[in-house]
Amino acid sequence: MRSQKLLKEESRKSKLSVFIIILFHIVGLIGLSIPATRSLFLYIVPFHLLLMLVVIVLNHNYIDGRFLIFILIVFVLGFIAEWIGVHKHWLFGDYHYGKTLRFQLLEVPLIIGINWFLLTYSAGVLMDRSRLKSMFFRIITGALLLVLLDVLIEAMAMCLDYWHWANDVIPAKNYICWFFASAFMLFVFELFRFKRQNIVAPALLLAQFIFFGLLNLLAVCHLS
Repeated sequence: MRSQKLLKEESRKSKLSVFIIILFHIVGLIGLSIPATRSLFLYIVPFHLLLMLVVIVLNHNYIDGRFLIFILIVFVLGFIAEWIGVHKHWLFGDYHYGKTLRFQLLEVPLIIGINWFLLTYSAGVLMDRSRLKSMFFRIITGALLLVLLDVLIEAMAMCLDYWHWANDVIPAKNYICWFFASAFMLFVFELFRFKRQNIVAPALLLAQFIFFGLLNLLAVCHLS
């Protein structure tokens, strides 16, 4: 059994990490809500995601080769899915990325693979901490949660220059593909069977819901 000292240290690290997640999402919300600072905060969006990556990875219990392989697999799968979507339109629909996420390879931002990892891992840990005993229901519920989050993100994506849809119309195909892509990523998460994790990853998922929900409520896209 781990010593009380080690448990206290992990608890302090978790609390600090949750604080960082909340703080940076609050600051980002304020920055994007003020027209004068919006361009600056859009510029740092990729760096915000990289910071969240560091926070999540450092809070994973037992960082080892399996965990790093999981990150790589989800990153690659997410990037490939987005490449197919952008170039073939077989997944999600007819869309292209704007400049906000930057650092593109083959017209797909590299940060999008990291975002797929953050969302998959956060939803996976949340479902693992839930009372759902069935892997099937954990995957389905987690995928539905990620689709709901995507609904909130899509309402802001074009005005924040994340990505743009043909004719400015978000197709139903996008949400259907999001569900199946998320379900597959969560299936991969289940295959790795990580030991029970702390609340930091679920806290990030909750912060994302609140962040994009408030951006919609504040009608940020309509602020000049």
